[in-house]
Formats: sequence, C-alpha cells, structure tokens
Amino acid sequence: MPSTFTKTFDTPTYKGTVTIPLGLYINGEFVDPVEGGTIEQQESLQTSWGLKVPGARRGQLMSKLAVLMEEHIAEFAALDALANGKAYNTAYGRDNKGAIAVMQYYAGWADKINGKTIETNENKLAYTRHEPIGVVGQIIPWNVPMFSLSLKIAPALATGNTIILKPSELTPLSALLFCTLIEKAGFPPGVINIVNGYGPTAGQAISEHPLIEKVAFTGSTLTGRKIMEAAAKSNLKPVTLELGGKSPNVIFDDADLEQAVKWAIHGIYFNHGQNCSAGSRIFVQEGIYDKFLEQFTEQARAIKVGDPFSPDTYQGPQVSKTQFERIMGYITSGKNDGATVHLGGKQIGQCQPDMKIVREEIFGPVACVMKFKTEDEVVEQANDTSYGLAASVFTKDIDRAIRVAHALEAGTAWINCANQTEISMPFGGFKQSGIGSELSEYALKNYTNVKAVHVNIGIRL
Repeated sequence: MPSTFTKTFDTPTYKGTVTIPLGLYINGEFVDPVEGGTIEQQESLQTSWGLKVPGARRGQLMSKLAVLMEEHIAEFAALDALANGKAYNTAYGRDNKGAIAVMQYYAGWADKINGKTIETNENKLAYTRHEPIGVVGQIIPWNVPMFSLSLKIAPALATGNTIILKPSELTPLSALLFCTLIEKAGFPPGVINIVNGYGPTAGQAISEHPLIEKVAFTGSTLTGRKIMEAAAKSNLKPVTLELGGKSPNVIFDDADLEQAVKWAIHGIYFNHGQNCSAGSRIFVQEGIYDKFLEQFTEQARAIKVGDPFSPDTYQGPQVSKTQFERIMGYITSGKNDGATVHLGGKQIGQCQPDMKIVREEIFGPVACVMKFKTEDEVVEQANDTSYGLAASVFTKDIDRAIRVAHALEAGTAWINCANQTEISMPFGGFKQSGIGSELSEYALKNYTNVKAVHVNIGIRL
C-alpha cells in the first residue's frame, strides 16, 4: 500500500494539517507503481462512462466534484503554495477558485454536447453526432497546478472521455488531494486516473501509448514538439498543445500612463513571472518612454517578495533552484549583450530585438523594455517572434487599439489590460505557442469526434 504525506501548517494565512495518500491513483484506488502495469480504461468507457452515462448525469457528478473542491480549497491552496512557492492568497483566490469555476462551467456543458441535423434532400435524414474520443492523456505544468488540472479534466469529462493525467513532478500534492474527492463525488472507478512521474518516463508513455487516443499538454514548446512527434509515431493521436509565449505589451504615447504601468506590472510579475502569457516584451512609444520606465521601476521596487504564507506577499520564490538559475542565466546573457539592469535583476532596459533575452521565453519575472517610434514599426517588432500566445495594447484611440490588436499575431489580444482571461473565452496560441484552444465552448471540440450519419428514407436503386 502507498505511504502517506502529512504536513502541519501554522502560518499567518493557513493553519491546519493535511494528509494525502502517495503513489498513483488508478481505477479508483491508490496503488504503488508497478513496472509494466496497466490501466483498464477501455472497460470504464464501454460500461460505466462515455455514451453509457447521459450528459445530465455527468454534469451532476462534475458539480458535486466542484462542491468538494470548494470545501477543501484552503488545503489545495496550502499545498500549491508549499510545492510551487507562489503566494498562498494567489493560490487560494485565483488558482483554486478558478479551478472550481472551470469545473462548474463545464458541468453545465455536459448535457449540451449536440450535433446538427443537416438538410440535404427529401429522401435522406442526415445528422452529426459529437462522440467522446475515448481514453485521453493529459500532462499539466507546475505554474498553476490545480487550475491546469481543472482546465484539462473538466471539458474531457463533460464530453464523456476517460482520463489519464500526469501532474508535474514538482507540484503533485494538490493533484493527489484531488484524487481523494473523485470517489466521493460518485465517479465510477477508472474514469479519472492520476499518474505521477517524470516527463521522459510517464509523460513519454502517455504520448506514445497506442490505446491512448488523444493527448493534451501544457508546457514548453520544446516538450510540445516531443509529444507531437511521439503521438504521430504511435497511433497518430490528435494533440492539443498550450505552449510557450513571449508576449508583447505595446504602450502608445496617448495611453493612460498610470494604468498602463500598473497593468504592465501585473502582466509580467503576476505568478512570479512563471506565466505563459506574461507580457515580457514591453514596447513603449518614445514620447513617454522615460516616464514609463521611471514609474515602472518604482512600482516594481514596491512589490513584496517573501514568504508565500505571509498575507502581504505578492511574489514568492521561483519554483526551483533550477528555474532560478535559468532566469539568472538569461539576465546575464542580456547584460553581456548590452542591456541595462534597472532593478534587482528583474527589469531590463535598452534591449534590442535580436538579443537572446528578448527572443526566448524566460518564464520568470524579467521584463525587457524597448522604445519605438511608429505604429507600423512596433507591430513589425511585436510580431517578430516564433511565439503567438497573447498580446496587449494600451491607447485611448479606439481605432488604433482595435487595428493594432487585429494586426498582432497572437491568440489573445488584450486592450488596456493584461492577463485577463475569462472561462467563456477561448485561450490558445498562434505559431509555436500551441495547437487548439482551451476554455470556453471551443475546448469541447478538443475532446470529441464528429460522426456523420446518413439515413436513407426513400432512395432506391
């Protein structure tokens, strides 16, 4: 039998003891890993889930799961803050409340997975069915553990799929706590399975297994390429990829400077910069560049960095020493290329578009601030990247705002704000930032096969 993990918290923001089973959660129970073991998901799909369970019932179970998540939200937040280093208040108020909201949202979609009746001719009834793909593999990152879990699991459950999910090896604890709620919510054994492990082993197995019929991944573009290759070489399973970003934040002379600075701070430093849509390339028009840089520096200096469980902490430590050293390596590269560090190794000015620190995703609290003259110039510079996840535009000119938002090559464009996702709006990338969309109704398409049915009601040979 697997051992357990117990942690007693006595902090200003959370006090309590959390105990969770370790190991793998397979077929409704916690088990020790076994070399060559199997997960019998096809049986669950054919007998107790998928099209055997009406959408309304799937929605009821998901709603119950959301209620249980809400009851344990403080424990989830404490485990995420412990493993990830993020501020407890962020883990509680944004990540885990968001995870619950996503589960509730897709519970409402479960009985609305509809096909269409299509008019062809009087001698035929033609319609489509949206059927579950089957067994889906999902691999999530460490930066927003529970939100990522819900983001993947909820649309897959709503559409009737069974799931094998691998959390990050850096942040597995909240996923294990989640496992203790699955049976309580009423899900049949084998519908949701959580498999801990490293990417080159557990992640690779999910990507290349011939009986897993779809894989969804959030993480780096480099790993996304490997997953896509393994999926293609095995059974040509479809993939959904939400990958890296190097999002531009374009600030024009006529922007509300105070608001632009505040949003730019949020855009890059939220979640200690470990955010795929972080506004890490800040383009400021020359007329306000100096004022912007001065105010941005002062506000960055005021950010409270410290203990994740302190009530006034905005930014905790990076997730690991490896990630910290990676970030510092990029800062050193920028300095060697001629960039100027304005504050604490976090904010970099006088950058050039060809610098490594400008072109590659850092995934940390590092902002590259650059000056531009004209609209055409900044659109060209903003689009000069292999990424295309998100972008922001700040201006009081609504014509310009919409024109530039449309011109930027990104899956999400924010006007006069940053990092403002909505559950009912899709989120996905252009170019090498991914394939497919998450959130909203669009995410449901990732987990269904469309079948065309032709019924002869009068055609004779």
